[in-house]
Amino acid sequence: MRSLMVAAVTVLFSSQVMAQQAADQLEPEAATSAALVAKASNSPVQSKKWMVAAANPNAVRAGAEVLASGGSAADAAVAVQLVLGLVEPQSSGLGGGAFALYYDAKSKKLTTLDGRETAPLSATPMLFLGEDGEPLKFFDAVVGGRSVGTPGTPALLGKLHELGGKKEWAALFGSAISLAEGGFQVSPRLAGLVKRDQERLSVHPDTAAYFIPGGTPIAEGTKLTNAQYAGVLKSLAAKGAGAFYKPPISTSVIEAVRNVKNNPGDLTQADFDNYHVKERQPVCVDYRAHQVCGMGPPSSGGLTVGQILGLIAPYDVAALGHKDANAWRLIGDASRLAFADRGRYMADSDYVPLPTKGLIDPAYLSARAKLLDRPDALKSVAPGEPKWDHAHLLADDDAIELPSTSHFSIVDGEGNIVSMTTTIENGFGSRLMASGMLLNNELTDFSFRSHRDGVPVANRVEPGKRPRSSMAPTIVMKDGDPVLAIGSPGGSRIIGYVAKTIIAHIDWGMNIQQAISLPHAVNRFGTFDLEAGTSAEELDQPLKALGFETNVRGLTSGLHGIVIRPDGLSGGADPRREGIVIGGG
Repeated sequence: MRSLMVAAVTVLFSSQVMAQQAADQLEPEAATSAALVAKASNSPVQSKKWMVAAANPNAVRAGAEVLASGGSAADAAVAVQLVLGLVEPQSSGLGGGAFALYYDAKSKKLTTLDGRETAPLSATPMLFLGEDGEPLKFFDAVVGGRSVGTPGTPALLGKLHELGGKKEWAALFGSAISLAEGGFQVSPRLAGLVKRDQERLSVHPDTAAYFIPGGTPIAEGTKLTNAQYAGVLKSLAAKGAGAFYKPPISTSVIEAVRNVKNNPGDLTQADFDNYHVKERQPVCVDYRAHQVCGMGPPSSGGLTVGQILGLIAPYDVAALGHKDANAWRLIGDASRLAFADRGRYMADSDYVPLPTKGLIDPAYLSARAKLLDRPDALKSVAPGEPKWDHAHLLADDDAIELPSTSHFSIVDGEGNIVSMTTTIENGFGSRLMASGMLLNNELTDFSFRSHRDGVPVANRVEPGKRPRSSMAPTIVMKDGDPVLAIGSPGGSRIIGYVAKTIIAHIDWGMNIQQAISLPHAVNRFGTFDLEAGTSAEELDQPLKALGFETNVRGLTSGLHGIVIRPDGLSGGADPRREGIVIGGG
């Protein structure tokens, strides 16, 4: 037994050393192989100065090249996103939106950038209602132009580079252009998702021609090129991010949305002219001598993650451990309480007054936490009554938010950090392509109903409004310094994935790779989802005994995180996806 343990430790140590050496020399294949070994070994990648963790090796290598040549975290984020939009188009891209947390090491300032899509200026509360006045079925609303909002990701990348870029803007496009023109190998994940979604992808000619040429879905290992996307990249490289919002690029998006036969939308040039990124204050909650900071409205991520952590703070989940059903009872019911508040109160704060401070007020959370002081599951949950600056009456939301999206975390050699979650919403978005880009279906993140029993829903459709999101890019601080950058895709389960990983790292003492790999147990609305094929299934009967309904199912997160310590960096990539970590310095 001792010899086996020694061998295992040797493998783990060797994988870390391999990853470090490969990154230092920037040999792409060696760095990728070493990173995959580390992930499979449940061992974090270690480095001294810089690191990038993202969902596709091509994108990680693009970011690593930027960092290794002296670029900043903001520079690398641009390169990573441009490649992700090509090689992982089902999840994010220039046709979508994003939220980013940016930490400036020199000023020690943490800010958040809101690059969420906006509803057309012509949008009405009837957008997702049928002729009978009832909400459309989800995919009847998604597929086509009706669901497409004005993209925000290009503008966010421009703003991020403005805040923290060191390299010339045009110098960040090389990897993406090279891969778009020269071709990239279709990954197993992309091939599988195309095959599964073949019927919807076949509806629109341009999308079908790209993903299902000749009626056959693109296969794993196929070399795929995208000349139209390369053209967009060259235009942005030469003219700046603003070129996306002007003809001919904006025109191609508008025409695709308005002229599609199935479910046309109503975007106009005015929507592009009026789009801008918003720099907002982070939402921060104290937890175990840390400050957990995230994205505020229109994202519900920062508030809801913060509420979950604040609600379990009075309880010693560390002593219970990650295998104890009672620890998960506390986490699960805290999540249910937080989601009840989310459904009632959270939306675009530029349109709807929100009790943002009240929702994370320690006194409010302490009072709500007392509901968890019981031996079994809560029989029911309801929204609380946080303090408002003024009176406001809202009805509960019914928006559907299905899994997709991507997240990456980056730390550069000067200590600047980007934690960015990026999306086109549902897998393959609206299934519409324009200029080689998939367009989002982000508007279906609005509530399809505007009112309930005469009471307005906070997350209702309104002209120019940004739909509520669950994206939760997070930076955890301690004693004024950042110690963790984390985030995930996964629809509304993003919140549970991120909260679990923070708890696993802080309370259960797991390294970042172990915390990311820890099997998921997520409860949003009453049913405990348990990750199939993992040790989470062992919680099934104990949780039922506590009064929960359970559902064993696949739970595909895409957590990518970096721990920041005085002696270096430690990164982890989600084993449920194709991502890796590369570090150097």
